[in-house]
Amino acid sequence: MLTSLALIFLCGLLLGTLFSKLKLPPLLGMLLTGIVLGPYALSLLDPSILSISADLRQLALIIILTRAGLNLDLASLKKVGRPAILMCFVPACFEIGGMLLLAPPLLHISLLEAAIMGTVIAAVSPAVIVPKMLHLMETGYGTKQSIPQLIMAGASVDDVFVIVLFTSFTGLAQGQQISAVSFLSIPVSILLGLLVGAVIGVLLAQLFARFHMRDSVKVLLILSLSFLLVALENTVKSTVPFSGLLAVMSLNIAVQRKRTEVAVRLSAKFSKLWVAAELILFVLVGATVDLSYVTTAGLAAVAVILGVLLFRMLGVCVCLLKTTLQKKERLFCMLAYLPKATVQAAIGSLPLSMGLSCGNIVLTVAVLSILITAPLGAFLIDLTYKKLLKKAT
Repeated sequence: MLTSLALIFLCGLLLGTLFSKLKLPPLLGMLLTGIVLGPYALSLLDPSILSISADLRQLALIIILTRAGLNLDLASLKKVGRPAILMCFVPACFEIGGMLLLAPPLLHISLLEAAIMGTVIAAVSPAVIVPKMLHLMETGYGTKQSIPQLIMAGASVDDVFVIVLFTSFTGLAQGQQISAVSFLSIPVSILLGLLVGAVIGVLLAQLFARFHMRDSVKVLLILSLSFLLVALENTVKSTVPFSGLLAVMSLNIAVQRKRTEVAVRLSAKFSKLWVAAELILFVLVGATVDLSYVTTAGLAAVAVILGVLLFRMLGVCVCLLKTTLQKKERLFCMLAYLPKATVQAAIGSLPLSMGLSCGNIVLTVAVLSILITAPLGAFLIDLTYKKLLKKAT
């Protein structure tokens, strides 16, 4: 395992830096590292690290969502209002609708199979988007209109909505019944996650105020509680809908509101942790990519992915109607909401493991969506933010 970790860090850093020098997103180099080192190419990664790949990717996601919570100003988000709520589900619904229209004739699958594929593809990647939005907040681009906060908050809730739909549609494909209760679990999961996280965050802030401790200890406390919240979601998901990742974000928003100075220092600590976590996340996402599926997909699968991205962009545009954002700012929001990676890597193979007839094609399209949208979205964000957004003075 130590050799595998060394290869992940050294090769990931090398290719990430190389792609950065070429004015391309570093994460593209990290994804390529995972593809080359992974089991479907050179197979240089130890099976023991691949067996805990999902847990390591989740750890990295917790770190970036923690950093997002510590930097997310609720006052700025409240100014955005309605669009922030709509961004949580409307673009995903548009993308799933696009899949229902395009996938059956192009990929020769049923409407239900297209719905399953749509829920796999529709989840945007907070792991790609959140670091980019944090950079914009640090540099002041779009902050006056709260654009980074809007995109960051929407991306964090979007996944919960899509995964519940995915569970419902795959259950239907396996002969189960979809009930109103399954859809009711979406708002319950979101609200319960936010509430539990906020309560723990307030208590943690009081603990920090009452007892002197090093910031490193505070980081460990936050990480440990975050791990427990995510574990709690897995424990109670069969009985109580609960979003552990939203609870993690809510916990840190509460700390930021109650102990702002502490949150600034802790955010700096987590930004250092993210250097290593980012490498682990994207290299291991790359390691899940089986290029043999890509070669059999054909142009039809690529056409479907690009087609549903247009539907997603239309959904973002609808969310921003009657807002004060200028056309170029709306265009930036549409481009920034494209990247996919983490959710597709996590659930793309599940229909195949469930024995569904659409399993292979869903996995193929999931892999292609990572390879196309993660670098494309990151590249377009980096390329356009200075041109499309105003810098706060």
